[in-house]
Amino acid sequence: MEDLSPFIENINRKTRLSPENMERLTAAFQVVKIKRKQLLIQPGFVAKYRIYVLKGAFHSYVIDDKGNEHTIQFAVEDWWLSDYNSYIHQTPATQFVEALENSIILQIDHQAEQQLKNTNLELATLFRVMAEHSAAYLARRIVSNLTQSAEERYNEFVAKYPQVVQRLPQYALASYLNMTREFLSKIRNDKVRKK
Repeated sequence: MEDLSPFIENINRKTRLSPENMERLTAAFQVVKIKRKQLLIQPGFVAKYRIYVLKGAFHSYVIDDKGNEHTIQFAVEDWWLSDYNSYIHQTPATQFVEALENSIILQIDHQAEQQLKNTNLELATLFRVMAEHSAAYLARRIVSNLTQSAEERYNEFVAKYPQVVQRLPQYALASYLNMTREFLSKIRNDKVRKK
């Protein structure tokens, strides 16, 4: 049996649920073990689950018509992910979600989430708060990409997620920060030389 306390703490940071509703919520999620490089979501298939990372690391990405990979999101312990457009609207996904490490996730399927939201105001509020957090994160990311230099974006990411940076493949981090691998290497090498 996996320790669900990080998940419960994550929920409690968003809203306080009654013990009965916390039990209802945790019962709706299932624990799944994922192998490194396993795809959880891929284009053309509907994203059936909202995912919470209990242990491990993932990235979601799209591939453009030239074959270039563009990282949309990372998720490590205590983070959430899905192809949200596909999940919310139950339409075919446009993103890949791939495990970067052997991982353990909690997942809730769309129908179970809808049932919780439709029958319980406290749980509906939780999912609304989660949607608001996601929208705010996405807005910050768009503004960062439009207003900061590549080096500023890298510095901000390292400052916010110092333990995460070491776990991410360089190609995925460069793609997420909207720069080439070569430019990311140059930024890192310049930092090493300045020390």
